[in-house]
Parts: sequence; C-alpha cells; structure tokens
Amino acid sequence: MSIDRRTLILAAGALALARPAFAITGLEAIEDMKPGEFTWHPERAAKGPVAVIVSLPQQRVHVYRNGIRIAVSTCSSGKPGHETPSGVFVILEKDRHHKSSTYSDAPMPNMNRLTWSGIALHAGNLPGYPASHGCVRLPLAFSDDLFSITHLGTPVIIAGEGDPFDMTHPGMVLDAYQAGQFADIVASKDSKKHPDDWANAETYPVASVIASSADKRVLLIENDEQVAEGPLSISGGKSIGNRVFVLQSTDGSGTLQWAAIGGSGANDAGLLARLTTSNDFSAAMKAKLHPGMLMVLTDAPLHPGSRSGRDFVVMSGDSTS
Repeated sequence: MSIDRRTLILAAGALALARPAFAITGLEAIEDMKPGEFTWHPERAAKGPVAVIVSLPQQRVHVYRNGIRIAVSTCSSGKPGHETPSGVFVILEKDRHHKSSTYSDAPMPNMNRLTWSGIALHAGNLPGYPASHGCVRLPLAFSDDLFSITHLGTPVIIAGEGDPFDMTHPGMVLDAYQAGQFADIVASKDSKKHPDDWANAETYPVASVIASSADKRVLLIENDEQVAEGPLSISGGKSIGNRVFVLQSTDGSGTLQWAAIGGSGANDAGLLARLTTSNDFSAAMKAKLHPGMLMVLTDAPLHPGSRSGRDFVVMSGDSTS
C-alpha cells in the first residue's frame, strides 16, 4: 500500500449508531446512501467547535466537531433556476418551528438560517436530487440532531462544482485548508456573532496515533506537531493490516475504549492486544486521550512524505462515512 502526505490509509466504512427514521445502522459508503439516510456519531468528539460542509456535487452534509467528522447526511439543495449559492456563511438565526414567509407558510422545521435572503438548512422532502428553492433540505431526524449542536455563529461552507476537491469530498478529519477556511469565516464575521465554542469554551486538541509494522514505531501527533515516538512490538505475526480506530465512550460512565471504523468486534480487540510499546510512550499517549482521538494502524512505512503536521488526514478512497 502506497502512502502520500494526504492519504494515510483506506478506511472501510463507519459503523453508524442505530437511529429512528432513515438512519444507517450498518456499513455504508457515502455515495451509496439513499435519500433520507444519514449517520450520527456525536461520541467521536464530545466537545469542541462545530463546523458544517455542504457538498452540492455530492448532495451531502458533513458535520465536524473539533475537526473530527461526527455525521454525514443526504440532502436536497436548490433546483435549476433556484440554485443554492456556494460560499462561506455563519448561522444567523435558529428557529425549531419556522414557516416560510415566501412560500405559503411552508413548514421548515429545525431551521438554521444562513442568509437574510432566504437560504437555510432545514428539514424537508429529499427526492434524491436538487429540488428546493435554494435552501438545503435535510432528513427530519438529522435536522433535529444538527439543530441541537449548532448556534448563532456556527460556520458553514457550501461547496459547489468549481470548489477544491477537499471541500466537495471532505474526509474524516478536517485538513489544513478546510480548517483555515473555517477560521477565516469566524474571524471575518461580526464579533457579536462569533460562536462561543470557537473562542471561549474548553476544547480538545486534535491528537492522533500512527503505528507502523514496517518501521516498528508508533507516533503521537497533536495538531501541528509530533509530540512523542516509541517502539512498537507486535506479537503473533508481523502484519497488523490497515485499520482506523476511534476512541469512544461506550456506556456513559466516562470509560473510553477503541472502536474500529468498519470494525468486526472481537477481532479488532485482539489486534490491539497484540501491540505493545514503551512505558514512556504509553504515559505520553495516556495524557492526550480524549473522545474522538484516532489511531491509525498500517503496514506501510512511516516516512516524512506520509504526513505533515495539520495535513495529517484520514481519508477514504470510497468516501466512506
């Protein structure tokens, strides 16, 4: 498996939580999601700034918290003649029971307004193609979840056909370009509308662990910097495969455990049990643990071209959730 600085590993699919309505309960690729389907993983990042990317070419909405994707949903944007504008926005108004002042009091549940001229995120009919008068329609259950974590000032990017591939096909973790775009949105808006969680609230740094069987080394990366490195010992064979794990709280008690993205239960736990490192690296890693932390296991070597500070992004060749 070859690795470049933008793509460390091909992840299979994300195990979505069972949700009412059309929520996905198995392993689904983003491009295979049917109208009305969505994923919702708030446990991937329990705290941190919320940001939203709407991909018009994909007809998908990607939700991030503290730089980690916690949700993906199908959507329906503006139809020909009423196209949804691309650009950068912040949420200007929230109304859980909004009705349209333009289209005969049409209900727009869980409305997050992006422009005063009528563009918003809200629940609505999803036929599988652009069909609105400019708004971004969402599944009702997903719009309810999204409404619960957004607030005035939450940044939203709507990406169209002419925008960079990273914007129209975002990955599991925001890369440097995307993060910079969101920072610019927040910085450029009226300070009275700045979201509290981008400036004041306690947030987790984005930390990730990368373990390579080829180099027998394990790295701890936090935001821009490699903060620790240690030896990697593997029992029961030399290969560990190419897998991604996310640290989750499973029972509400605060206990954390690693869950494989696209995992298979006991086999994944057995894989992690085969790996050991030094006490020093274990202590450094323990000090950085937080919900949503990622661990990448790979049989590829770690080399300078495989990652670069904030350019460390867990991407998927099939755009899985």
